[in-house]
This record gives sequence, structure tokens and C-alpha cells, in this order.
Amino acid sequence: MSRFFSQKYNHLEAYTPGEQPKDMQYVKLNTNESPFPPSEKALKYAAQAAERLQLYCDPDCTVLTREFCKLYGLEKDEVLFTNGSDDALNFAFMAFCDDDHPAAFPDITYGFYPVFAALNRVPYTEIPLKEDFTINVDDYCGINKTVFIANPNAPTGIPLSLSDIEKILKTNPDNVVIVDEAYVDFGTDSAVGLIHTYDNLLVTQTFSKSRSLAGGRLGMAMGNRSLIQDLNTIKYSTNPYNVNSMTQAAGVGTILDDDYAKKNCATIAENRAYLTAELEKLGFVHTPSTANFVFAKHPELDGGGLYAALKERGVLIRHFTKERIKDYNRITVGTKEQIDILLKTIREIMEETA
Repeated sequence: MSRFFSQKYNHLEAYTPGEQPKDMQYVKLNTNESPFPPSEKALKYAAQAAERLQLYCDPDCTVLTREFCKLYGLEKDEVLFTNGSDDALNFAFMAFCDDDHPAAFPDITYGFYPVFAALNRVPYTEIPLKEDFTINVDDYCGINKTVFIANPNAPTGIPLSLSDIEKILKTNPDNVVIVDEAYVDFGTDSAVGLIHTYDNLLVTQTFSKSRSLAGGRLGMAMGNRSLIQDLNTIKYSTNPYNVNSMTQAAGVGTILDDDYAKKNCATIAENRAYLTAELEKLGFVHTPSTANFVFAKHPELDGGGLYAALKERGVLIRHFTKERIKDYNRITVGTKEQIDILLKTIREIMEETA
């Protein structure tokens, strides 16, 4: 840090993104990206938008919002598009958290939640997951705090039912409940349908995972008109042009080619079942993930050691050093070919270890 860095951020622990190494060609199963390219329509529309980059992008994302609302049955003032869902989550911390409305989220979840809380100087509580890594819903009932729930959770991949989410919403009527659905399209019921019933529900999603636009940075928040208006106040006070023209156009192309995304999600769900079954044959145990990744450990292999050995052989997975999960690794579900390379490499490592 320089001597000019503000003291208010002195103790900020920044989020650590997944590796994007360039030193060699890797089988990349570490950042939950889609193994499939963007829709051809997305690429075509983005290329057309590139011809007008001398102009500012549309701050209202008019066409993108219209097409999205047609597909998902929402009104235009119930949706806000953002620079990735991280942008929407940060807006939520800014808009709905303060000393009177502290944040609450699991102790093992998306690593950006404590960073956003610290960045915005919001007091927060980390609530321990149960021994099996599931969320104890009762811990969040009547907590009178702004609740952030990733559903399914990351890095465990374990989902909550809509009835559990409703229980949290009903018992915290004076606080916003944010349901982060980054991985919802791979086998979890979305809470978006509840935004017309609960005025304290905000749902965030992303185009990064199921819609193959991780590099485009496109996310959205969905909720009742008042909540979206609150987020817009933050957006237009910080960066009204937060979604660039090419990303907006790619998003429109993706929406108009929705069957392509759904087909890819179905393939990933099939590949997830294949990966977990093969890992079980090798002695691994894993959580019941409904995301596009598997959270697994082996009783005879050190989690960090396996990660390092795989990386040395050109296969990237994600390892976390937090004490409760240091024996586990998070493995993105890739193509069948990528999975077979991973499994073959794990077998080689196990043979050498034995």
C-alpha cells in the first residue's frame, strides 16, 4: 500500500479471484465458467455493437431489459442490469445495509460478501453452516438483519428450497433478503417468482455461468419496483454507464437464443452426474451439488496437495484454505473430454502417492 491509501480501508481483505494463468495451456476447471462458447447470436450482436463504440452505451439497457422481461414475464421496472452480479450485490450492500441494518450470511459462502461489507463499512455476522455444510434456516428467522443467501450456495453447491427461503422472508419483514442465484440454472428452483409476493426479496443472477458470458460481465437484480428504484439511485450516483454496448448486445443475442443456454445447462447437469459417479469410484466424497461444480474431498489425499499436483500436470481446480473446507476442492463441471482428462490425471496422482 502507498502512504496515501485511506486508513478506512487499512484492514480490507480483498476477494481472491480464481486463477487465470497464461504460462501454459490448462484444462481449466477452477472458475465455474461455461465450457461452451457464447451463442452465435450473442457474438453477432456484440460485433455489430462494436461498430458504435464511439458513442456512450444506453444507461437504461432498454432493448436488453425489454427482451429479458418478455422472456421471464417481468415488468421493466422490476429488473436492473449490472456489470456482473457482483455489481448488483455491491449495490445491495450500499442500499440496504448500515449500522441499523447489519448484514448476515453463512461463514462458508461466496467470498465477496465479507469484502463488500468491509468495503462499505457495514457490520456483519457470519453464521456457521451445519456440520454437513447445509444452512440452518432457523438461524436466519427473525434475525432482523439484511440477509444474503447464495442459492445454491458456493462453494458447496447445496440448495435451499423455496419454502425455506419464504420462511426467512416472512420472519424478517423489515429487512431485505438477497438471494444470489448465480448457479440457479443448473438444477435449483428460482425465487424470482416470489418477488410479487414479498416486497423484501431481491434476487440476483448472472450471465456468466449458464449463459456463457463470463467475459462480458452481465448480471441483474430482480425485485419489486421500490427495491429496483433504490438500486438505480446507487447506480446513477456512481456509474450510470455500467453495462457497455457490446455486453448489452451480447445479452440480447443470448436471450433470443435461450434454447441454446438451456441445452448447455442440461449437458452440464449430465456431466455433473458423470463426474460425481466417477469420483465416488475413486473414493471421493462430495456435497449434493446442484450447481455447475462439484465440491469433493478424498479421505487419503490432502486437498491442497491434490490441487497443486493437478496444476503441475496442467489441470486447474479451485482450492480454499479456510480451515473447515481445506480438505475439499471445488471442481467446475466441464465437457466430458475435460472431465476424463481430470479423472485420468487424478488416477495417476493416486498411483504415484500409493
